[in-house]
Amino acid sequence: MLLTVNGQPVQWDGDPDDLLIDVLRDDLGIKSPKVGCSPQANCGTCCVEIDGKAQLACAFKMKRADGIDVKTTEGLDDNVADAIATAFAGFGGTQCGFCTPGIAMRAAVLLRENPDPTAEEVALSLKKHICRCTGYTKIINSIVQAGAMLRGEDVTFESNESTTTGDKALDGVGARLRKLDAYELTLGQRHYVADLEMDGMLHGVMILSDYARARVNGIDTSRCSEIGGFVDFVDAGDVPGKRNVGLIVKDWPVFVAVGELTRYVGDCLGVVVAKTRKAARAAALAVVVDYEVMDPVTDPFEAMDPHAPHVHDGGNILAKCEFKRGNAWDALRASEHVVSHRFTTQRIEHAFLEPECAIAMPHPDHDGVRMWSQSQGVYQDRVQLASLLGLDEEQVQVILVPNGGGFGGKEDLSVQGQTAVAAMKVGAPVRIELTRDESIRVHPKRHPITMDYKVGCDDKGKLTVVWSRMVGDTGAYASVGMKVLERAAGHSTGCYSVPNVDVEAVTVYTNNLPCGAFRGFGANQANFAMESCVDELCALGGFDRWQFRYDNALRIGSTTATGQVLEGGVGAQACLEAIKPHYDANIDRCGIALGLKNTGVGNGKADEGRAKIIVRAPDNIEVHHGWTDMGQGANTMAVQFFCNETGIPAAHTTVVVDTAQQVACGMTTASRATSLIGNAVIDAAKGFAADLESIGLEQMVGREYRGEWICDWSTKPGDFSKKVITHYSWSYACQCAIIGDDGRVAKVVAAHDAGKIINPTLFEGQIEGSVHMGLGYALTEDMPCDESGWPVSTRIKDCGVLPAHDTPEIEVIGVEVPDPIGPHGAKGVGEIGLVPTAPAVANAFWAVDKQRRRKLPFFPLRRRPRRKRGTTLTAQ
Repeated sequence: MLLTVNGQPVQWDGDPDDLLIDVLRDDLGIKSPKVGCSPQANCGTCCVEIDGKAQLACAFKMKRADGIDVKTTEGLDDNVADAIATAFAGFGGTQCGFCTPGIAMRAAVLLRENPDPTAEEVALSLKKHICRCTGYTKIINSIVQAGAMLRGEDVTFESNESTTTGDKALDGVGARLRKLDAYELTLGQRHYVADLEMDGMLHGVMILSDYARARVNGIDTSRCSEIGGFVDFVDAGDVPGKRNVGLIVKDWPVFVAVGELTRYVGDCLGVVVAKTRKAARAAALAVVVDYEVMDPVTDPFEAMDPHAPHVHDGGNILAKCEFKRGNAWDALRASEHVVSHRFTTQRIEHAFLEPECAIAMPHPDHDGVRMWSQSQGVYQDRVQLASLLGLDEEQVQVILVPNGGGFGGKEDLSVQGQTAVAAMKVGAPVRIELTRDESIRVHPKRHPITMDYKVGCDDKGKLTVVWSRMVGDTGAYASVGMKVLERAAGHSTGCYSVPNVDVEAVTVYTNNLPCGAFRGFGANQANFAMESCVDELCALGGFDRWQFRYDNALRIGSTTATGQVLEGGVGAQACLEAIKPHYDANIDRCGIALGLKNTGVGNGKADEGRAKIIVRAPDNIEVHHGWTDMGQGANTMAVQFFCNETGIPAAHTTVVVDTAQQVACGMTTASRATSLIGNAVIDAAKGFAADLESIGLEQMVGREYRGEWICDWSTKPGDFSKKVITHYSWSYACQCAIIGDDGRVAKVVAAHDAGKIINPTLFEGQIEGSVHMGLGYALTEDMPCDESGWPVSTRIKDCGVLPAHDTPEIEVIGVEVPDPIGPHGAKGVGEIGLVPTAPAVANAFWAVDKQRRRKLPFFPLRRRPRRKRGTTLTAQ
């Protein structure tokens, strides 16, 4: 058949059942359309233009392709492509960028058909697209502004391009510097791992367990050799080092061996390696696994029974965390008003748009391995891979490729270990790329937590006590589950000063999908319960909801649930003051909630940030750090700190993350990138600035400047032997949710204390995106597992992520109460953005209908039942 692609004739004679997206990417090498959920046709990343209409390439079979005219971003008219990319870069419409090329194609078709669309019309046009980063606000505005540009109107951009004058005001702290590479990301010209090609690269497919709990009696791969292109099968016997990995507890086998038990339906039994993706998929279907199926443990309360089957040796209770101050029971008896309820939160999916992918190859310079990763912590990857492969860390190089969203879900190893083992065995580059169905089965989720709360206050509305018992289902493996429950307990009193605290949090193993890090990290769950209780106390005592919160809010000298006395940078009351006009104007149809979130890992563990500046040329200066920019703008922020300290324009800088540079940092987690990168870059810039003044930039070529900032003075939970500093910084927020005349959430006003706003456009985008995520958490998002341990659905559409046309207006108010330790007073804002959202929405509904909502989500979706027995690959 003959078709036209970007104006060029293409003769294609392959399988008519092949998908257009695979032909474009694999056969024609056009990488701008991305694969986010193929062939589910649910996310929109693969959107292209076919015969003048925007269509999803993963839903278009080649049997329909004869004579069609296909356009990707590469085929757009120059003026259209430039207008869209410039608008997205200038108005903050791009964060991780993985969804953006598909949205750009949809926008191009929309603006041709409707040159002057309203924001509502743009939102409705995006109903087949998911963006997990932005909350859609800046995407919609970017498309509207692109239309204005194409109509020849003057447009004033929100963000500035990098200056070439070296003016700090344009590129430094506080500037609306355009996100690095936003233009290229919008058009799909920055490659992610799945876009990379290597000479001689092979493809791997993971064989995942069909059962949550079963003994693997045997794996028959004899039929794989019948598949053309089959190369090898890799399993537990090929691991040269230690087979178990884990961020804290080494309990997660990269491969489950024959004779061992599986623990969840994402366990990997082996990897098929072949010359093409199609051949690898076909060979994987030929693998036959012999199981002895057993009943799984899927209820965390039943799992705590001493007689329950053990998910791991040693029992099903992974950890317990307690915080106690004062006498809670005496305080409850003495309180004028007490509320006592059970609150239940759900398991949810990160729904990052880029599925997991990694490429590994034998290192060309030594007997080690080189890997291209999308991880949230390449240095932690290196540690775990070295142990897995039996290598020294110096023999493992991990290169960070742009990350298409993470939100905590890419902290654990997913495909990296299997990819590395496969590459070392076959002696060639190997890529493993998960489908969306596989991704949902494999990576950890947000913890479902059951929380019993008792909260009291006196007759004047002063909080007296919080008592709570929490049980969190961490699923099959520890991941960072014990730390999530530790944070839930540490944030159990919310943003309030409470004299009597008795909180216990238990982390439980089950055979469900693992749960681990996810934006908010336990604070969301606890805050939902605490803020709901506060609202009920206000109703019991007749207290004004805003005033009660203001009177009880943390301030300098207050004590947190962990026992830390706050000494500076406490912005809770400032956030309340910022929200008050909106509360007063909508008092009968709004809900209000405060939020608190720690910055930094803390709790006795060191937080480390390191940076290196290398002068390659006077106009080519590299800023190296160890963090992952997954859309939040960490790289842009690093450049702004550098420019601020040195006066060098951002146009002369690039950012690199590569373990070969030895600037180890921790995971991109705990809202600490701004604090640690900022302080480390400022430290490195001192020497650079001194040399710049003394010898000049021309003489600095080839020089390197290192910097670091380390917090090693935090205290462990319950350690009162010295001054309690569980975290070096805290973030604060207040949100007001307003119900419209139609009974739906019409608007969320979000006041957030950033300490110092480093880049207003990036700050707003972070809050808008996290509020959108919080709305989904409150209203529709869920990832239930059935009694067999299987997710009820592995379709991204069934995750309940709100589409653009169902997302209410989000107004962001920036508050700046400087942090004593943060660079230029800055605090992390990546996680705090959704901590108050769910309770604000719950309290808003109560204001209208007087019904209390204590279980998330409020409006769960009805899902199609999963196929009971699919293949070892997907449950499509």
